[in-house]
Amino acid sequence: MKNTVVWITGASSGIGEALAYNYSAKGAKLIISSRNRDELFRVKMACKNPALVHVLSFDLENTESLPQKAADAIRIFGRIDLLINSGGISQRSLAIDTSAATEERLMRVNFWGTVALSKAVLPTMIAQGGGHIVCISSLVGKFGTRFRSAYAASKHALHGYFDSLRSEVYDKNVNITIACPGYIKTNVTLNALTADGTPQGTMDEAQANGMSPEACAAEIVKAIDQKKEEVYIGGKEVKGVLFKRLLPARFSKYIRKANVT
Repeated sequence: MKNTVVWITGASSGIGEALAYNYSAKGAKLIISSRNRDELFRVKMACKNPALVHVLSFDLENTESLPQKAADAIRIFGRIDLLINSGGISQRSLAIDTSAATEERLMRVNFWGTVALSKAVLPTMIAQGGGHIVCISSLVGKFGTRFRSAYAASKHALHGYFDSLRSEVYDKNVNITIACPGYIKTNVTLNALTADGTPQGTMDEAQANGMSPEACAAEIVKAIDQKKEEVYIGGKEVKGVLFKRLLPARFSKYIRKANVT
């Protein structure tokens, strides 16, 4: 990975933080981003090669600023070889109770933020002869569950958009990988939006018992190295993808009562 430039959003915690440590250990040049500048500097100093780690903080929700942020990122090392879109927020509320403003925020951060950043980087990747764009989706990007309506919608949208983009750039040496984690032990449930847009503030039991972010990051890195189009990561919840595909009616009955918190 020496001289490879990796840009990771959502790098101040969870999967994004674990990915930063993984790629730093491999000798990559890193750009790490999130809203929390102080936490980004903590991650930078914890990396194996902090001198090769550059902090670029911004808010994915502010999509109008992202083309300029991409230009700033490209100027740092002169190129972006690998963009990992790991930034995002989750949801814990019933659809009927969730405000339109909360639903719109979930879409802006999870979908539009990822799209805007990827489109801003894409021309440079094509001009330099290739690159790799990664989206951290979710198993909920393959099937919906209770309390995740807008979150599931934002992740489903990523699959539709980047599957289409993949077919458009296959001859430009630009790879697209979509990673779909299940229950990973991160702070995602603490920060998940409730119906009125406030954070939940508590850890779900399923999340607390999930895979470590380090193990998840290792699986994502392996999928990137193998240039996989899509990868499912987690425990038994991963079986839900095949369950829905083969037995959709039975899956629908099962998911109504499944413990998803």
